[in-house]
Amino acid sequence: MTEKRPRIGVVGSSNVDVVTYIERMPVWGETIAAPRFEMSFGGKGANQAVAAAKLGADVVMVSKVGDDMLGENVLGNFAALGVDTKHVGRVANQTTGTATILVNPAGENLILIVKGANGDLTPADVDAAAADLSRCDLILLQLEVPLDTVYAALEFGKRHGVKTMLNPAPALRALDRDKVRLASFVAPNETELAILTGLPVETEEEVAAAANLLIADGIETVIVTLGARGALLATPEGLKPIPPVKVDAADSTGAGDAFIGSFARYFAAGVSLEAALGKATRYAADSVTKRGAQKSFATEAEFKAICATAGRAS
Repeated sequence: MTEKRPRIGVVGSSNVDVVTYIERMPVWGETIAAPRFEMSFGGKGANQAVAAAKLGADVVMVSKVGDDMLGENVLGNFAALGVDTKHVGRVANQTTGTATILVNPAGENLILIVKGANGDLTPADVDAAAADLSRCDLILLQLEVPLDTVYAALEFGKRHGVKTMLNPAPALRALDRDKVRLASFVAPNETELAILTGLPVETEEEVAAAANLLIADGIETVIVTLGARGALLATPEGLKPIPPVKVDAADSTGAGDAFIGSFARYFAAGVSLEAALGKATRYAADSVTKRGAQKSFATEAEFKAICATAGRAS
């Protein structure tokens, strides 16, 4: 049977990550040489969109960038990867969102986030994209844009019968639980789960109890990402561990976004919930074997080869 081509909507952030590797921190007023600099595309929304697009989904992005050079670069990157940008607006006299990251020789970092144009994404932008979003199989949401916009997209999905997936990152205690219940899927990591529930998550039993609390509170499906320990699926029918895929990790940047973007692609194509989570676990595991976020995400052809190799080895 021919797999249907999935259509994914993403309402979320678009950033440029600016990374400088330093030998030591300068003091105020001092100028020192740094050995290396990198610039890459990021933002949780953009990362999830790119993962789904690289795996062959039709992806429409609803986002905002500035009217600066970085905004032009973000739009060019989306276009090169096949992400539909008709709903990525440019905000006059505004900067594109950035993360300025300083990394020392021990791997420790300092990060400065400038929300920039991401802060200008409004519920009206969701309405403007209604014709395209209403034809999506799944809409992905995160918390790097204003909460009112996230809530508007959740309400849109419920109104139009389109499934939605909320990745509550970065975690916020101020989430309206009534709005969160509108999501078809809520996908926190352990830290986000602890903030959402106010419960400890140090052990597997504590993670399970926190996930069950969200289910008891009326959330339809909870997917807890557990990094190297795989994932946990929680529904009203019970809990199901999703086994990890063991790899030699080099860089976990963007792994959670790889998981969500790939899950969306396979689930929207008609793959069963548990099978789509298994695919997502393998895809995210492969991403951590390479450095960076979007550039570490495998294409559809590459991922098929990875899965074929894993199948022969098992």
